[in-house]
Amino acid sequence: MIGGGSVAGDTGYDSTAFRVAYDKVLTKWPAEREALMVATPFGDTRVTSCGPREAPPLLLLPGGGGATSVSWYAQVAQLARIRRVHAIDVIGAPGLSVPAGDRHPRTVADLMLWLDAVLDGLGAASADLGGHSYGGWIALHYALRAPARTRRLFLLDPTQCFAGFKAAYLLRALPMLLRPAPRRVRAFLEWETGMGAPPARAKPRVGEPLDQDWLALQEAAAGFPAAKPVTGPRPAPDALRALKTPTLLLVAANSRTHEAREVAARAAALLPHVETAVLPGVSHHALPQAAPAALAGRLTDFLSGP
Repeated sequence: MIGGGSVAGDTGYDSTAFRVAYDKVLTKWPAEREALMVATPFGDTRVTSCGPREAPPLLLLPGGGGATSVSWYAQVAQLARIRRVHAIDVIGAPGLSVPAGDRHPRTVADLMLWLDAVLDGLGAASADLGGHSYGGWIALHYALRAPARTRRLFLLDPTQCFAGFKAAYLLRALPMLLRPAPRRVRAFLEWETGMGAPPARAKPRVGEPLDQDWLALQEAAAGFPAAKPVTGPRPAPDALRALKTPTLLLVAANSRTHEAREVAARAAALLPHVETAVLPGVSHHALPQAAPAALAGRLTDFLSGP
């Protein structure tokens, strides 16, 4: 999937540029980190780990697109004080995981089998689980299907878990999805985060400035030869009501992906052991690198709970 040379086609994707951008964001991680490749039935999964080896494991799942495991850089140092952090590249998605030929997860059940294999490969009978956006969708499904292996669960502005996408968000994303290109990725992210130039006579949005190295990685991932992501319906209400895993849901107030307060309200109504909060001044795609001190404090407090 990622080679030593460049791969350029109709999309203009360049594997060398992607790897350079990936490694540059990875340098923002603590120096005491370890890169692993964990074998699974679907290929080898790239895992970046740090924190005390004797600490309880925490598995982190990134959002979709070009997010990749390295996007947790702003939170990982504090999380690694209390957990052995394992951030993974979703197999078949942009990153350094290597699918076994064309065998990649095609169903939710495949994703669950893949995560079981990752935990087994890490020697973890169970783990805390955290996910952002699409990674939150995967994490929630895993908690529902493997409750014995999920100790605590945090979700950062998860998509398709408690509410659907806004139509305007999908329309804005469509050109980027149909014909991926770095300029389209940048324009879309600047629109969603409010960090681009505002239209004439419009008030600029308030939000966290985008990390330029992170943004360069999103651009470099445009056209990545990824498999079709596994999608599906939102979890059934009865399944959510039965979830006993302690859960923290943090929703981005400025998200253009979905209605933030609707997401928080539905989760609070369905999950019996959930703590919810709406984070002011941050958008969907600015997580999890936004407001690092405040966000990391919430996450470590939650993970340290009884």
